[in-house]
Amino acid sequence: MIVKQFDLKNKVDNKIKYYLLYGANKGLIEETVNTIFQKKFSGNSEVYDEIEIFKNTENFQENIFNKSFFDDGKIIIVKRATDKIFFLIKEIIENDPDDIYLIINSSILDKKSKLRNFFEKQSNCIASAFYEENYQSLINFSKNFLRDKNIKISLEILNLIIERSKGDRINLKNELEKITSFSSNNRTINLDEIKKLTNLAENYDLSELVDNYLAKNQRKTLKILNENNLNDEDIIKIVRLLIQKLKRLKSLKIILEKNNDLDQTLASFKPPIFWKDKEIIKHQLKNLTLENIKFLIVKINSLELNIKKNSPVSKKLLNNFILERFRLSNNLI
Repeated sequence: MIVKQFDLKNKVDNKIKYYLLYGANKGLIEETVNTIFQKKFSGNSEVYDEIEIFKNTENFQENIFNKSFFDDGKIIIVKRATDKIFFLIKEIIENDPDDIYLIINSSILDKKSKLRNFFEKQSNCIASAFYEENYQSLINFSKNFLRDKNIKISLEILNLIIERSKGDRINLKNELEKITSFSSNNRTINLDEIKKLTNLAENYDLSELVDNYLAKNQRKTLKILNENNLNDEDIIKIVRLLIQKLKRLKSLKIILEKNNDLDQTLASFKPPIFWKDKEIIKHQLKNLTLENIKFLIVKINSLELNIKKNSPVSKKLLNNFILERFRLSNNLI
């Protein structure tokens, strides 16, 4: 069944054991698991990544189906789930093992997703979507957090912290916790101290690298590329983000060429574009023609194939690809 995120707290009980929490708002999903599910269900929690499960499926299944006399129950959390794991999850739910509460965490799932469809249609399952934050929800979260800690800061400072977190609740909470530690002696914090204390979200977000590359923001792209220590997994994520964002730009460009109204195109697009992304998407649409976008999609698909064949030099391949567009030499990286 489908349950709205804001109503989830009232629907979580011992009668329903299977939950799918999906969407772009990873921070709120994590917070919901910690504050609602962990408190509601007794027993030990075990966390798996989908990739980890596929490496040893038998061990995962044994842990699910073999009841221990020493356990009152278990909360099994599967992170970064995709439709690849659908049949395994379906089998578990259909066999309905005793004293197991299963929470599946996933990113955005479209309407064709097998996982999403299954959880939405089953009466003994709950599917709940977690959409991206808006400015007001982040302000409310921050004010509640600081009020509980008895900390007072100006709206100007609060806006700076939210801007630097780039709409991510996990990043925002990390910065608020820094402020809590810093102000433990009850001293007042000024704006300059906050600027030094908090981190720019570029330290967290690969998406910002992709956005600035597509907007042809050379200085910012190279700054992020230089400051991040990218591993093989990060490289693949960047390539896939490039393809996803280019496909969205392609759809937007086609609509824009028909109605010739940029603001209306962004406002009416589905799925909705988050407020914090609109300005940079405008720059991307202005800097890229439809032919440019189609060409880049083909080039990046070839890049992904090349990276998978030559993983030891994946970072060099990505760097060269990015620099090629800016027509810079390799010694600038």
